[in-house]
Amino acid sequence: MTATQAAKPTATTEAPASEQRSTELTDPEPGEAYSAPALLLDLQQGSLSPRQSSALPTASDLERWALAALAPGLSPRHAQRHWPAELTIRITDEAESSALNQQFRGRSGPTNILSFPFALPPGIDATDPAVAGLGALLGDLVICAPLVQREAAEQGKTETAHWAHLVVHGTLHLLGFDHITPTEAAPMEALEIHILGTLGFPSPYEVNDDANGER
Repeated sequence: MTATQAAKPTATTEAPASEQRSTELTDPEPGEAYSAPALLLDLQQGSLSPRQSSALPTASDLERWALAALAPGLSPRHAQRHWPAELTIRITDEAESSALNQQFRGRSGPTNILSFPFALPPGIDATDPAVAGLGALLGDLVICAPLVQREAAEQGKTETAHWAHLVVHGTLHLLGFDHITPTEAAPMEALEIHILGTLGFPSPYEVNDDANGER
C-alpha cells in the first residue's frame, strides 16, 4: 500500500519484500522534462496458489493498461494529473479481499477490485511546495485474482480482457470517476470502452458484465 494516507484507509497487510515487484522509471535530471507520461508501479502479491500466480498479468501489461487509463487527453480531469504518477496494485486472494470489502465497504464476500484514491492528510496544504510531489500519488488498487479468473469464464471474456478492464476501471475511480448514478456511469463507461478499444479489447459491456462490484 502507499505509505501516505488514502481517501479510505488502506489495509495494513503488506506482502513480504520477496513477493513485491515494482516497475520504476528513472527520475529526470534537474530541469529535464518528462518526454511522456511515466508511471511508478508498486506491484504486490498476497497469498495465491502457484496456479493462480502463474496466470497473472505481467507487470508491463498492468503498467500499460493503467497508463492508457491515465492518458492526459481523455478528459479535463486527466489533464490535471501530476507526472510521473505513482500507483500501487495489490493482487490477492478471496480471504483478503473479503476482509477488506467488509472493513471498508461493509459488504460480505470478496469483490473483484477495490479502489483507494489518495488524499492528502487533514491539515496538509496542497499548495505547500514541500508536499508538491504528493500530487503524483494516485492511490491503491486491490484485485482479487481468483474472482477475476472465475468472472472471466462466467462472462465469456478472456482473462486478459477482464484484467485490463478492471485495471482501467479502478484507475478511473482513482481519478474521481464513479458509476453510482446513471449520470455518473455513462461518461465513465464511455471512457472505459474508448480506452479498452485503444488497447485492442472489445467493449466490456457487450457481455453480461455486472460492474457493481468494480469499486
